[in-house]
Amino acid sequence: MKHLLITLIIASSFLSVFAQDDDKDKLEDGKWNLKGVTGFNLSQTSLSNWSAGGESAFAGNIFLNGSLTRKSGNWLWSNALAIDYGLTRTESLGTQKVSDKLDFTTQLGYSTNNKWYYTIMGDFKSQFYKGYNYPDKEHYISKFFAPAYSNISLGMEYRPNENYSVYFSPVAGKLTFVQDDYLSEQGAFGVDPGDKFRAELGMYLKARAQRKIMENVEFISTVDFFTAYDKKFGNIDVNWDLLISMKINKFLSASINTTLKYDDDIKNVKTVDDVEVKSGPKVQFKEMLGIGVAYNF
Repeated sequence: MKHLLITLIIASSFLSVFAQDDDKDKLEDGKWNLKGVTGFNLSQTSLSNWSAGGESAFAGNIFLNGSLTRKSGNWLWSNALAIDYGLTRTESLGTQKVSDKLDFTTQLGYSTNNKWYYTIMGDFKSQFYKGYNYPDKEHYISKFFAPAYSNISLGMEYRPNENYSVYFSPVAGKLTFVQDDYLSEQGAFGVDPGDKFRAELGMYLKARAQRKIMENVEFISTVDFFTAYDKKFGNIDVNWDLLISMKINKFLSASINTTLKYDDDIKNVKTVDDVEVKSGPKVQFKEMLGIGVAYNF
């Protein structure tokens, strides 16, 4: 229960920073509101007779993070899509995947005051291609729909404008899919060995903020919290995505993309003397900094 309280305090502190109720950001009735950023980043290192060591490398990723919303009377339909896929290549290790994300959320809400909405929400999270625990390229550890996560819930959403929303559900179902025989037999991602599906009932909190924090700098962040109504109640599953897109000039941009995850059902796996050893769950963190081309819409 202590972990739940600490997490909610952190979430509340984060959300209060962006809870600005600006009239200029109000949703217009009967109109589609499309916002987001898309682009690609590239980086390259080339070495020749470099005495300090190292090797040539090339990396790139393509990304999209956007939302599409329509308000019609007391009804509000909101959709959000985040995609990210990146590869890197070095002379010694060949091509490796460095990012792979597919995240879609849709929700329908009804309001009488244009701020608080009775809402039904569904989302889907997975990846596009197989993942490996490099340098091992023979045994994959993930793939499309293995895992895949879906949250289906009923709750209340506070959305004062198109830039900010926070949603809370006391009745949420978290579905975990491992649609692969090889991974399901291992009991990967919290399913029982041999099973390809797991369902949990719990409490769910989701927040999204999107603002221009200064000239030519766009901020988009989404954070999810889930705790199941079982003997582990209070252990929080966390998924926090952050994208900062900075426009350098008409053609060039820089971006910082981070993801923080914690899932109590995913055990940490490491190899010791060619033997896989599992330990307790750990915080997962990924950060990518790139320069490339981006388009804000």
